[in-house]
Amino acid sequence: MTRPETVRPPTRILLAGDHFVRNSLLTEALDRALGTDSPATGTRLTELTLPWPLEPFGRVAEVDEASDVEDALIAALDGVEVCVTQMAPFTERVLAATPDLRLVVVCRGGPVNVNAAAARARGVRVCFAPGRNAAATAEFTVGLVLSALRRIPESHHSLAVDGLWDASHYTYEHCGLELEDTPVGLIGYGAVGSRVARVLAAFGAEVEVYDPYVRGDVHGMRAPSLESLLARSRVLTLHARLTPESRHLIGARELALLPRGAVLVNAARGGLLDTEALCDALDSGQLRAAALDTYEQEPPPATSRLFRTPNLLMTPHVAGASRAVAQKAARIAAAEVARHVRGEPLAHALRWEL
Repeated sequence: MTRPETVRPPTRILLAGDHFVRNSLLTEALDRALGTDSPATGTRLTELTLPWPLEPFGRVAEVDEASDVEDALIAALDGVEVCVTQMAPFTERVLAATPDLRLVVVCRGGPVNVNAAAARARGVRVCFAPGRNAAATAEFTVGLVLSALRRIPESHHSLAVDGLWDASHYTYEHCGLELEDTPVGLIGYGAVGSRVARVLAAFGAEVEVYDPYVRGDVHGMRAPSLESLLARSRVLTLHARLTPESRHLIGARELALLPRGAVLVNAARGGLLDTEALCDALDSGQLRAAALDTYEQEPPPATSRLFRTPNLLMTPHVAGASRAVAQKAARIAAAEVARHVRGEPLAHALRWEL
């Protein structure tokens, strides 16, 4: 007489998507990743839709860049083993209230919305989606560089908004720089910075890279120091991670080292750049122009000096916003969930879990 097969209860999964990484994308990706509904891959899905980006993220208790939905998240996590999310706040309070939780999969390049120490203490594994927006952010950064160099927004505004055929855009003093043969400095050579370096090199720019954490060859030259990079860079673009050590990496001293009339672009993290020092440099003409997609405070307050500073191009932290990014994030997250359900090693877990 054969013993009946033990059927594993379905894995309860909460999809806590938002208006960018949508729950429908996560569901489709999970269907593909899990394949047939066998006892080994059975799942039970529930959903919670978070308000981002229609409502901005912020600090929630002790975690950064999250939606302020602790109460709703705790309620939705009742009996849940796995949560897939981009913006849900996995704080000490949330983790303490969800004893069945075993895995959090974060659909972004780093799990900044998870209290990693609290998760580890409770045996909750944490995964993320490295590289999901590297191509999108790199492409957008190059767009900001070109827009700031060639004064594209000003030209558009004068013609489309003011209705003026402004010939001054063609005068020597007002027309912009070009990338070919222009020294361009990159701070940070990760997934985004390395892509930007390759593209700018294809334009014929003289690319120089400063990243003390990266070994091996880079596209262009490797700067021996931050100071030497700044002294040469007619264009400076930031790609470093924001850490306590890199906060205000570029301040008044660093901006003064740039050649007068340089252009600065930051689509990485707002805290890398001292906002007041940036405004001073633009007001004085030390910087010819700047383009920002990220800010020390998001969104910047209406009273921010940024809105009164000339020659500044601003976009609302959208460098990583493409449909491909949302789809990639969903695929990476779904693959991690499938590995968990099948008892396989996770591919993108926090280092202490490997």
